[in-house]
Amino acid sequence: MTPKLPPFAELLDLLPTAVCVVDAEGRFLYVSASFERIFGYTRDEVLGRRTFDFVHGDDLAFTVQQAQEVMAGKLQRHFRNRYLHKNGHSVDIQWSARWSPEYGVRIAVAQEVTDLRRAERELEHLASHDLLTGLPNRLRLQQEIERTLVHAEDAGGSFALLYVDLDGFKVANDRGGHETGDRVLREVADRLKQTVRLGDLVARIGGDEFVVLLPGCPDAVAARKVADVLRARLRSSYSMPDDTLHLDASFGVACFPQDGRDLDTLLSHADKAMYETKRQRATDADAVTPESGPGQPDPFLR
Repeated sequence: MTPKLPPFAELLDLLPTAVCVVDAEGRFLYVSASFERIFGYTRDEVLGRRTFDFVHGDDLAFTVQQAQEVMAGKLQRHFRNRYLHKNGHSVDIQWSARWSPEYGVRIAVAQEVTDLRRAERELEHLASHDLLTGLPNRLRLQQEIERTLVHAEDAGGSFALLYVDLDGFKVANDRGGHETGDRVLREVADRLKQTVRLGDLVARIGGDEFVVLLPGCPDAVAARKVADVLRARLRSSYSMPDDTLHLDASFGVACFPQDGRDLDTLLSHADKAMYETKRQRATDADAVTPESGPGQPDPFLR
């Protein structure tokens, strides 16, 4: 028997990726067998319908733009968007597409990358968040401050930073060990998140230091009012295995544009203000409290 090639459509149906052909209006003219596996729709359910009818609403405008670029002659190899599966959930798709002016059709190959995109998002989260508390880390904080700076510059707006350092946290580690210290830090993070406004950002930048970004905060007076509320929230007692821990917190305030017009200047100003608050509080305490001696109770334990 002389071997011969099977029909090309049969070969396409063996591919794990979905091959699609659409006309200039975006209507499906052909889909390979894997289309149903990826999107949930059979051929008969999609042929003649527009591709944009199945695109996730948040990605529709971007998808239309990409289709126009392909039809203008741009070869698209790694375009990603989300489609709505027949069952209702979204699927992440990576496309390779080109326009064939000779036939008046757009040819595209679709590969599902939902698992890959999920893994990418997890890695992005790990890179931008503190592992212990789940708060944004220093890198994410810097990115958010830069974005807020640009917006404030363009709109003539303002914002504030609160630099927060815990007072008495060392007691948690010394008396309860690092496991207790970690539990206290997680509770501090939760209290800060629960107290700030929607749209504010709380970041842990290391050890027992945190920074709160307050977009739209008009001045230092308003920022200090927020700091007072947060301080009161943090001063509520924390449970330890054998004691009750009472923390305090020192806050430093920096406002844009009064205290600086760039990230480094603002963070430095808030950091110095925080240490000045801590120094002044220690000076005041020394002025009214007798010097501790042997057996003096720890002020942070009750």
